[in-house]
Amino acid sequence: MSINPSHLTYPLVLAIDVGTSSTRALLYDATGNVVEEVEGRITYQMHLTADGGVEIDADELVALTCRAIDEALEQAGQLVDEICGVGISTFWHSLLGVGADGKPLTPLYNWSDTRSREDVRALAARIDVDASHLRTGVIPHSSYQPARLLWLKRTAPELFASVTHWMTFGEYFTFKLFGRRLASVSMASGTGLFNPNTCKWDAEMLALAGIEAAQLSQLADDDESFVGLKEEYSERWSALKELPWFPAIGDGACSNIGSGCVTEDRVALMVGTSGAMRVCFQASGVKIPRGLWCYRANRRYFVMGGALSNGGDVYAWGLKTLNLEAKDIEEQLSKMSPDGHGLTVLPFFSGERSTGWADSAKAVIAGMTLNSSPIEILRASLEAVAYRFAAIYQRLREELPASSQIIASGGGILNSPMWTQIMADCLGAPVAASAVEEASSRGAALLTLQALGHISELENLPAPCNEIYEPIPENQARYVTGFKRHQQFYELASKTLWHEGAAL
Repeated sequence: MSINPSHLTYPLVLAIDVGTSSTRALLYDATGNVVEEVEGRITYQMHLTADGGVEIDADELVALTCRAIDEALEQAGQLVDEICGVGISTFWHSLLGVGADGKPLTPLYNWSDTRSREDVRALAARIDVDASHLRTGVIPHSSYQPARLLWLKRTAPELFASVTHWMTFGEYFTFKLFGRRLASVSMASGTGLFNPNTCKWDAEMLALAGIEAAQLSQLADDDESFVGLKEEYSERWSALKELPWFPAIGDGACSNIGSGCVTEDRVALMVGTSGAMRVCFQASGVKIPRGLWCYRANRRYFVMGGALSNGGDVYAWGLKTLNLEAKDIEEQLSKMSPDGHGLTVLPFFSGERSTGWADSAKAVIAGMTLNSSPIEILRASLEAVAYRFAAIYQRLREELPASSQIIASGGGILNSPMWTQIMADCLGAPVAASAVEEASSRGAALLTLQALGHISELENLPAPCNEIYEPIPENQARYVTGFKRHQQFYELASKTLWHEGAAL
């Protein structure tokens, strides 16, 4: 492969992006433009268990990520000599137990693993949930480490006692490459064991979870990096062996930064398999709103918002289960009236995170008759996901400037112009389609460039966008009514159908 380097601005950065279904390695230039001819991509599937487990062998995922790096470096050719550093984006909220010999004792548990549901309720009963939320930025939920640690302690006490160190995947990956345990405050902030305002581990939550701070990784400064790969990897990637590798950053934070949403007036709306709505901004401290979470991008930037366990997977479920043909879905959806199906959907196929945080929530479709059609069920489900984003947006708006801009990213939504329009109508605000195809990897690259002094302020970078979807007034009015009905049904279901699992 021949690459024309004339359009690039040097130096280059290698960005590694480990997601829940694929791991990628890409090159970016000094202005944040992707080197389009270079991409290593390996897809994979996590193992699912009947009781709600979602896990993968950590060493297997390390090996897959290394293969993605191999592919990218091979495609880059002589451009590898222009690489100045390596940035990493990985999914938040994972957990791995490691023994004294540095080898995994547990699988890598994913954020969507819900086997700690019982321990969520037990933990919530032992603490002041509101006070804990104000300290840690999260509430008891199976996504976070406190309940998962309690689950392991309860169900596998000998295994729990044998673990010497607890890590996320990002920490384990760099530990394998460098032999050093170091965590960014970004990854730490997604654990539920950390105080995002003080940037320190939370002593009370550590005690409740039954672990000590010494079992967690050292917290890195923003400009702190790894240098000097282990022999196995330095021989494999000679061009990278003496370059700085920066600790992994949470993929949500990277996505905001990569799409240009790094001020309070830019809201990132991401719909992939799951979904999230986030703001990222500089502040000395924050008060964390009820129902939302608060993490860190680094020691300068907070990330605040809400997340949905269901996003693009609802669309995929509809196509598969309802036996719909993908090729003409957009046309069918465009012919339908907003909220014209008589259905009310709670789209909790994988439980609920924001805003009610009910692990045991299930999907509900109400109002069906013999005349209800598959396309109506799909349309109602897509509108329901938009309603859940509207619930998050209502809470975020109390913290945001009045003139906030919403920028959408992720294939789940950008591959469906109709769903993007539905989102704008339900939110009652314009939604701009991001022009950045790989926001998380780009965010990791930009943070690396900033740490190395090649970029000054992230706020000065543009937010590349394509089409802007303006809310249609008559549609918006119908969705106000639909959202009210949805919320009434949601509140009823929260109190009656899964009230034991609700933490708020």
